[in-house]
Amino acid sequence: MIAEQHPDLAAPLRLVSDGWDNRIFRLGDGLAVRVPRREVAAHLIEHEQQALGAIAERVDVPVPAPVRVGVPSTTFPWPWSIVRWLDGIDGAAVDGSARAAIAAPLAAFVRALHIPAPADAPVNPVRGVPLATRDRAVRERLALLSARMDTGGLVAAWEDAMDALVWDGPALWLHGDLHPGNLLLHSRPGGGVDGLAAVIDFGDVTAGDPATDLATAWLTFEPPAREAFRAALGPSADDATWRRARGWAVTMGSALAAHSDDNARMAALGRHALAQLTG
Repeated sequence: MIAEQHPDLAAPLRLVSDGWDNRIFRLGDGLAVRVPRREVAAHLIEHEQQALGAIAERVDVPVPAPVRVGVPSTTFPWPWSIVRWLDGIDGAAVDGSARAAIAAPLAAFVRALHIPAPADAPVNPVRGVPLATRDRAVRERLALLSARMDTGGLVAAWEDAMDALVWDGPALWLHGDLHPGNLLLHSRPGGGVDGLAAVIDFGDVTAGDPATDLATAWLTFEPPAREAFRAALGPSADDATWRRARGWAVTMGSALAAHSDDNARMAALGRHALAQLTG
């Protein structure tokens, strides 16, 4: 594929990630190739190609904006991308206390990202939408989880979010899946974390209710850092938005916990989120 469409970038390739939707290959030292595994994921690649260039220009944190675009061919039927290789510690590989160091920079990233989006922004049926549209799916997942744990706190958090004022502002640009596995962290000399190195995997990029991305407060942080994150967000984290954000955390955390039995990394993220929501 590279030889056919971008031969000037040819370099050694090695598989570094084999996820649900995409396979990631490192291309030489400075690039990566993002290849969808299935047709539905190919549309997410198209969304990244559409949105990431402009997002990269206005946020201070590196994001994997395409360097080159791969088009469908007889070799491979779907679009694919060549992006910059971004170094950092996987945010899912450290615990919540270590991630506290990124509360302020992650809030700064969110503030820069959340501007009104154009009418032709990518559409995502399960991100940025009114929480009421997710009610059936969330309650079904909570019913499944009730066999493993007490879900009373999760149900209460969900119902409180459903009662919050709905978003009536403009549709804002959203990452759509802002959990720790999509954050790369800077390492501190001698060990530990001292900052946010990059935000990756914009496959769910869309526009809508900013509370969707603020769910990261529970997905990523423990209470002290969660409060620091909210304080750094400023007026955008008003009470109604924060309540909806907690509901979005129930949505995402329950999905991670209910459907990650074969993925220990994602299952751990789900357990963290649910613990934060019920603790």
